[in-house]
Amino acid sequence: MTLAHSVVLRVFPDDCDAYGHVNQAAYLRLFERARWESLASGPGLELFTPDRGWPVVRRSNVEYHAAAFPGNTLRFDMTLTHVGRSSFSVHQQARREHDHALVASADIFFVCIDRTGRPVTVPNGVRERLGTRPDAPGPPLSYRMEGGRHWVMEERGDGPAVVFIHGFPMDRTMWRMLVPPLGGWHRIAPDLPGFGLSDPGTGQASVGNYADGLAGVLDAMRVERVVLCGLSLGGYVAFEFWRRHRARVRGLVLMCTRPEHDGPDARASRESAIASVHQHGLGALAKAMVPRLLSPSTVSGQPAVAAHLRTMMLDSQPEGVIAALRAMRDRADSTALLGEINVPTLVVAGADDAVIPKVTSRAMAAAIPGARFEMLPGVGHVPPLEAPVASGQLLRAFLGGIG
Repeated sequence: MTLAHSVVLRVFPDDCDAYGHVNQAAYLRLFERARWESLASGPGLELFTPDRGWPVVRRSNVEYHAAAFPGNTLRFDMTLTHVGRSSFSVHQQARREHDHALVASADIFFVCIDRTGRPVTVPNGVRERLGTRPDAPGPPLSYRMEGGRHWVMEERGDGPAVVFIHGFPMDRTMWRMLVPPLGGWHRIAPDLPGFGLSDPGTGQASVGNYADGLAGVLDAMRVERVVLCGLSLGGYVAFEFWRRHRARVRGLVLMCTRPEHDGPDARASRESAIASVHQHGLGALAKAMVPRLLSPSTVSGQPAVAAHLRTMMLDSQPEGVIAALRAMRDRADSTALLGEINVPTLVVAGADDAVIPKVTSRAMAAAIPGARFEMLPGVGHVPPLEAPVASGQLLRAFLGGIG
């Protein structure tokens, strides 16, 4: 979901407790003020009226991550995460301006009511004017704490579990066309730390930490065995999950990824990207990456796909992007694991992928016993967005074979 207007508020002494920290109750007041300021500076306060439908808080969940003090300025960002018939939800984050540290986050669930207090339909325009991604049917989200990180994931259905692990620097919404149609499966699509709605957390990130964090989240969900579907960075996480937790893997779908670790040139490229994010922010990264990740036919013929990809990049958190770049730079080589993979495996490549050469994908599939290899014509590095119908057909056929 797209971030709405940012709001900057200053912390005053009456927001703080006896120890000089912002009081936990004061955060609720600050979050509320930020919502109205965001509304006033963006869609307009007239979006809600007592006659059309007035939002009241039904439920709230606030996480406190770091301290804020008098004189600090906090930047509040708001994300629309769900729109129902008479309800909607937002996710808010508060960050210190001077160091961008996340100090608090909140998930607020609203019900719209009329003057008598009865629930009414959410006013027209909330979805469009508050800002959502092109995938905004309001998927069911769940929230888990693992390893000091706040993980957010889309979760649908019952049955055997399949986990979708997004690429870099994307989020769970890259799977938006593939996840809903897979009836009969428990579909789980997390935002990796620092991407989408998930917190970056503390400590140094690594691909191994991503894999262990995912295992911890699955433990909390009481999900034992899974099919892993990973694209690019998601494939690196899948390899590491296999290395550490292979008894839990029922099958693998490896899209536009590779087992080799970064060589000197690739490591230098990661360092250059880290420096670019530090100096110029995420806009420069998105400008450089979007044309490279998509096939020329997608860039020219599917502008909405390029826009969605750009939005995912800009909505990422800079510290999460930098942590992921370092994690990919330092990841272990997984080539030796290929011959040990003894679960059903599907390898998918894009014929126009400028990031992962076709020969690399074909060789990887040949090294995995019994793996199936599929090449999608006219597709670059992101098949689920560029060719969702063809990608979905491959995935459904593969999962059907697993049962």
